[in-house]
Amino acid sequence: VLNRQTIEVQSGNFSSWWENKSRKDQFARGENEKHLKEIGKLRQAALRTAQWADKGEGTKIGFYRTASIKEHERAVGSRDYIGAKSKKMQSRAKQMEKRIEREIEAKEGLLADLEQPVDLKIVPLEHYKKVLVNVRDYSIRYAGAESPVFSGLTFQIEKGERIALHGENGCGKSTFIKRLFEKTIIADTSMGIVETGDCETASGLVVSYVSQDTSMLRGRISEFCLANNLEESLFCAILRQLDMERVQFSKNMEDYSEGQKKKVLLAASLLTPAHLYLWDEPLNYIDVFSRMQIEKLLLEYQPTMMFVEHDRRFREQVATRVVELG
Repeated sequence: VLNRQTIEVQSGNFSSWWENKSRKDQFARGENEKHLKEIGKLRQAALRTAQWADKGEGTKIGFYRTASIKEHERAVGSRDYIGAKSKKMQSRAKQMEKRIEREIEAKEGLLADLEQPVDLKIVPLEHYKKVLVNVRDYSIRYAGAESPVFSGLTFQIEKGERIALHGENGCGKSTFIKRLFEKTIIADTSMGIVETGDCETASGLVVSYVSQDTSMLRGRISEFCLANNLEESLFCAILRQLDMERVQFSKNMEDYSEGQKKKVLLAASLLTPAHLYLWDEPLNYIDVFSRMQIEKLLLEYQPTMMFVEHDRRFREQVATRVVELG
C-alpha cells in the first residue's frame, strides 16, 4: 500500500486495508487525545512551578521592603536563605520543562500516518438534453482486421449517470472510450477504424477525457497549461492537493513517475468544465489517498461520466450502473 508518508505490505484488497487503517486511526486518535491531556496537565504544573519560582525571586529582591513577608521567613530569613529557596524552585521549573519536552518528543509521530485527504472539486456542466450518448448495435473493427474489436454494443448515457464500462482485458474498453471522445471534438480521427451501428452524442456535448496512455506528456507544466487552455495557478493548486511536490512543477513531465503523469491528466480533467467525463483507468499508479479523494469527489459532485476501472470496490462505490463489453 502506497501511503503518502509510508509504504505498507498487506494481504487483502482495498476494503480490508481501509477497515484496518480506520481501526488503527481510531485507536491512535484516542491515544493521542490521552497524551495531549497529559501534556496539558504537565504544562499547567510547569507554569505553577515557574510562578512560584518567580515569586521567590521577587521576595529575595524586595526582602527588606516587603511587608508581606511571613514571620517564619523573617526568623530564618536572609537574602541567602531566600536566594537558595528561589534557586531550588527555578531548578524544579527547569526540570519540569525538560520533562514536558521529553513527553512531547515521545508523542511526536503519533499521528504521522493519520493522513486526511484534501477535498477536490469538479465543475460539471448542465446539458439541456436528458440523453447525452445513444449507442445502438455498435461495433468497431480496425481496417484490415477480420474480426471486430467488439460488436453489438447498445446502451445510453443519461444526465447524472456514472457508468462503469466493464469487460475482460483486450475487449475494447479503451478503444470505445477514446472513440466516443473523438466523436465530440472537431478533429475526429477515425482513420483506420471501421464502424457499424450507431454511436450518437448530443449536440454541443463537451467532454473531458482522461486517457490511459500518458506517453503524450512532454515539456513543462506551464507549456501543458498553455496548450490546454488551463489556468496554471489553479492547475498547480490541484496537483498540490493531490500531493505532488512543488519541485516537480519545474521538471519535464516525461521525467515524472507514472502516478504523477496520471495526476496531471486528472487535474486537467477536474479543471475542465464538461457535460460528460470519460476516464480510462483513472486509478492506475495512484496512491490510496488520491484514490479516496477521487472517490469522494465523484460521490459528492455526481458528474455524468463513463469510466473504465479494474478496482472492483471503486466501481461498486462510484458507478450508478455497469455496462458489460464483450
